[in-house]
Amino acid sequence: MNFHDTAGNLGTMPIDRFLDVLASSSPTPGGGGIAALAGALSAGLISMVCNLTVGKEKYTAVQGEVQAILAQSEQLRTRLHTLVDADAEAFGQIMDAYKMPKATDEEKRARSARIQDATIAASKVPLEIARECARVIELAGPAARTTNTQAIGDVAMAAYLAEGALRGAVINIDINLRSVKDRDAADRLNEQAKALTEGLSEKVQKAVQDGLARL
Repeated sequence: MNFHDTAGNLGTMPIDRFLDVLASSSPTPGGGGIAALAGALSAGLISMVCNLTVGKEKYTAVQGEVQAILAQSEQLRTRLHTLVDADAEAFGQIMDAYKMPKATDEEKRARSARIQDATIAASKVPLEIARECARVIELAGPAARTTNTQAIGDVAMAAYLAEGALRGAVINIDINLRSVKDRDAADRLNEQAKALTEGLSEKVQKAVQDGLARL
């Protein structure tokens, strides 16, 4: 099995098939795609707890806020879902660059440049994944404070899962960029990624504790 067997199909693949492909020797889905999927699952959990709150008389006072959270979580779920395949496609561009001819010095230079460009471009996908996961975590706080108390555990799971996805995306960016010769471009991407981890654990813990305090 190789990348081209699954290119563009990961996001619509049945879960049992997806898990088989994940466990196979195929390089995709990889860490970035799984981070996107985990982020989408996290956003889906936020949507679920909102849907368990909307229309409930007990939560009449927060209906507007919960509906706003739901609209944002659904937007994030959709985007992160599409990023599963986007990450695989970006990796495919790197693989294609490595397959370029290298018989002459000119071909070697062209190949090297393409590899560098593709690696930088591919690193922008997990950066977006990390940003979207950060937005999911931002939603976990208000969700924990307003949504159905019977689903607080689901909010906590969403926050923890999104944190893991974000951190996984960030470390993948760092690893992928280590071979890039344009250190200025690599450093800029790494700085943007690492900024997303600042105060991250504290945000997650606050969301969880705010939810538990309502029980």
